[in-house]
Amino acid sequence: MAVLHINEQEFEKEVLQSEKPVLLDFFATWCGPCKMLGQVLEQLGEEQDKYKIVKVDIDKNPELTRAWNITTVPSVFFVKNGQVKDSAVGFLPKPVLEQKLNAL
Repeated sequence: MAVLHINEQEFEKEVLQSEKPVLLDFFATWCGPCKMLGQVLEQLGEEQDKYKIVKVDIDKNPELTRAWNITTVPSVFFVKNGQVKDSAVGFLPKPVLEQKLNAL
């Protein structure tokens, strides 16, 4: 499944109401670690369809960024049934992401 880039209007449907577990990535286009993580997320998105990978650009979605108290990017959340089950800040290697997703 491809990585979804969403906005504030799509957030509730794509993340909170998702039937699949969600890896939610708050990122910025100017952020080096975000770009590195983005490449890993694209790989994960191509390799599986058990969970949804969703990206939110903090510069284009300031209300959502404030609501989620995002102060550092990348900020990653692991969401299942509308609830945050785990989170992390900074670049995470693919095996760590897979481990966290498999734990959902």
